[in-house]
Amino acid sequence: MCVLPPNGGESFRRYVWGWSLAVIVMTAFGVGTSMSVQADDLQAVTATSYRDAERESTPRRSHRETPTVTAIRRASPSVVNLHGQKTIRQTAASMAGAGNDVARQVNGMGTGVVIDPRGYVVTNYHVVEDVYEINVTLHDGSTTTADLVASDPSSDLAVVKLRGAGQFPTIPRGHSDDLMIGESVIAIGNAFGYVHTSTVGIISALHRDIPVNETQSYRDLIQTSAGINPGNSGGPLLNIDGEIIGVNVAVRVGAQQIAFAIPIDQVLETVTELIVRHNERRFVIGLKGKSTRDGGFEIVDLSDGGSAQRGGLKPGDRVLKVGDDKIGSQLQYALSVLDATPGQKLRVEFQRDDEVYETFVATLPSRTDSGDPVASLAWQVIGVAVRPAGDSFTRRMNSQMQTSYRGGLVITDVRPGSAADQQSLREGDVLLGIHSWQTSTIADLAEILQHPEIRQGPNAKFYIVRRDQTLYGHMQLAAQSSASRR
Repeated sequence: MCVLPPNGGESFRRYVWGWSLAVIVMTAFGVGTSMSVQADDLQAVTATSYRDAERESTPRRSHRETPTVTAIRRASPSVVNLHGQKTIRQTAASMAGAGNDVARQVNGMGTGVVIDPRGYVVTNYHVVEDVYEINVTLHDGSTTTADLVASDPSSDLAVVKLRGAGQFPTIPRGHSDDLMIGESVIAIGNAFGYVHTSTVGIISALHRDIPVNETQSYRDLIQTSAGINPGNSGGPLLNIDGEIIGVNVAVRVGAQQIAFAIPIDQVLETVTELIVRHNERRFVIGLKGKSTRDGGFEIVDLSDGGSAQRGGLKPGDRVLKVGDDKIGSQLQYALSVLDATPGQKLRVEFQRDDEVYETFVATLPSRTDSGDPVASLAWQVIGVAVRPAGDSFTRRMNSQMQTSYRGGLVITDVRPGSAADQQSLREGDVLLGIHSWQTSTIADLAEILQHPEIRQGPNAKFYIVRRDQTLYGHMQLAAQSSASRR
């Protein structure tokens, strides 16, 4: 959870009935002249009592089973609890190794929601940030681990994939464009480590913009009075129908019943962009599309000569299936090709006019050679694309850290499976150096990558800046082939 600063009796009845019957029978045998009257009375009492007993024993729906109970029961199976440990390393020393490194272990916990039956989960970025191994507890108490697929620090959202075979229950999806102030909502999460804690409240306000610090803020949030605590981050905010309408993200320090959630429409839009970008870095199909109002996915553009165009697809076609996956939105399409590998052929079922057709499209390897030998080497050896960080970064770092850095290189992309990816480097990190050499400029990086020691693919120490913290780690660089040595 992101914490914001202060500113910003039946057996008795049966016994009585049995005793009354005995009194009436004894009276009848003792006084013969009144027997017919007593018999009539006996008959009336018997019928009335029987009807009362019958009504009491007839099953009926309990008033305890409220809409809130039903909503929690509907959504809970798709809520997972995330926890893990990360090491934070900091150093103000030079990259030559002088000075002491400081490392500390931090335990983290949070919540996620399953959005795809193959185990894709949405959570907050700060829940999984820098976590070496993401441990997961499912609704039934079983445990597994998860892998980080894509993330966006600016929106504080991430997608992870649960390990394990089988189908996972998915969260029922609602909408956040028709929310009403005062309507009942429910939050489910791993509050203070108490798994699957549920709290209730109302929507207190809509369209809140909440600043976190100088560089980050949340936009257009839902404000709620439902109890949200550390560990609730990334969990669902539900409507009374048990549908997710938001992802819980923050509370106001020092206040009661003031918490915030990212609207689900905003969440799904961001997650779709993350998955699309992730797919495009791995392979190319040459197809762009959009979700339709009636729950479909329509092609709007095709790349000239791309595999989608060669497969016979046209703008305006409606994609119905990819493999065995039914497609009802752009997100579902992006998720359906997420597990594909470069060079794989995908079966696509689509509708054109009133006819349904089938074709096959190939996932072509993404082009990474920009023609720049330094960029190509950085992508091959380290697994990053970079650009200069600029003078403002250098001035800020030297002022805050009391250092004499000459600059740095902002990471703009990370190749899946690369050394950088394995060490959880990501877009927005600033690479300061490798071994004892500073990476202040592109020229510095070119010289480092051509160094004989680097060409052998060593286990290299690297330094980065992330959110104004200087961090370091080690990664196994890829050895360069003779063809790439110049």
